[in-house]
Amino acid sequence: MNSVVQAPTAATASKFTLFPFLDLQAQFATIRSEVTAAVERVLATQQFILGPDVEQFEREMGERLGCRYAFGCASGSDALVLALMALGIGVGDEVITTPFTFVATAGSIARLGARPVFVDIDPDTYNLNPGQIKPAITLRTKAIIPVHLFGRAALMDEITAIAKTNGLAVIEDAAQAIGTDYHGRFAGNIGDLGCFSFFPSKNLGGAGDGGMVSTNDPKLADRLKLLRLHGSRSKYQYEILGLNSRLDTLQAAVLRVKLRHLDEWTMARRRNAVRYRGLFAQAHLEDLVCLPVDPPGSRHVYNQFVIRTRQRDQLRNYLQRAGIPTEIYYPMPLHLQPAFRYLAYQSGDFPNAESASRSVLALPIFPELTEAQQEAVVTAISDFFSANH
Repeated sequence: MNSVVQAPTAATASKFTLFPFLDLQAQFATIRSEVTAAVERVLATQQFILGPDVEQFEREMGERLGCRYAFGCASGSDALVLALMALGIGVGDEVITTPFTFVATAGSIARLGARPVFVDIDPDTYNLNPGQIKPAITLRTKAIIPVHLFGRAALMDEITAIAKTNGLAVIEDAAQAIGTDYHGRFAGNIGDLGCFSFFPSKNLGGAGDGGMVSTNDPKLADRLKLLRLHGSRSKYQYEILGLNSRLDTLQAAVLRVKLRHLDEWTMARRRNAVRYRGLFAQAHLEDLVCLPVDPPGSRHVYNQFVIRTRQRDQLRNYLQRAGIPTEIYYPMPLHLQPAFRYLAYQSGDFPNAESASRSVLALPIFPELTEAQQEAVVTAISDFFSANH
């Protein structure tokens, strides 16, 4: 039986929850007429593969990011694969990345026969620790993939400096970070290539899968354009072996509508983050719960609002009984996953990533979240600690 992957929404929420972890239905209700008109426009043209909306969406995204080229593809995972392929990375090569991320980051490296080389994270930001990169570089290292996890930018100045000194490419995994600002530059437009996901639960989510690769390098852009279309410029002529990885025109049309609302949704997420901090302070929970922070010179876009506590599992069980939805990103770091057992990493190799996996908990942060719902979340957390201290 095929498994079905869904973003958690009001429709899939447990009947015992007071509200969903992510309410996509509430968002859709505000843009229904715009989305319907966009979809009907595409249906009227019957141009579903690389139609006009794809080209227009690519241009609009490029303008927003401030980059020269942006290419839609089938998913965020494919975006990573295409970026690696554009750099010519394959069998025998090594790519440095974080073990505390979604599987696609390292899985894309492995799919091409290259070796993911993990280094530990910073315990406060959950992002790749630049201080751990240099010892992991070998003669086989070809690239670094930092992940802007949960919507907070990695320390790109340090990472790109290391890459430049050692002749390495930098691929930004910005799947959770569209709109994240890092010292005046947008995530996905700092390294050599940027990779985005439009999975429905992302801050800019489609009506299905979708992804994008961005770059300022014309040579990489030319290869990306070939690679996503079987390596072909003209019908039945193939210069290189590529993929069938194109952004559907219907998805592009939906995403163009949503892109117009992204700034207001991002502002709402950030307002909700500020409100959470105020509520946690009022409840005097600062010594019991570690909250995410906005780093100076950067803008966190809060794809997730992730707290941290040593009593994570007990707290989550209590919140579930109280009807409060939560998620864990991620319960097991990649170096301990069975799929990566062949890399021969051991428990204890990356203590910060392992500790994070045992202690992080994501709270609802979607733009339509109400003040009353946030108060219910923090009240339940406060009640838990009152009963357990």
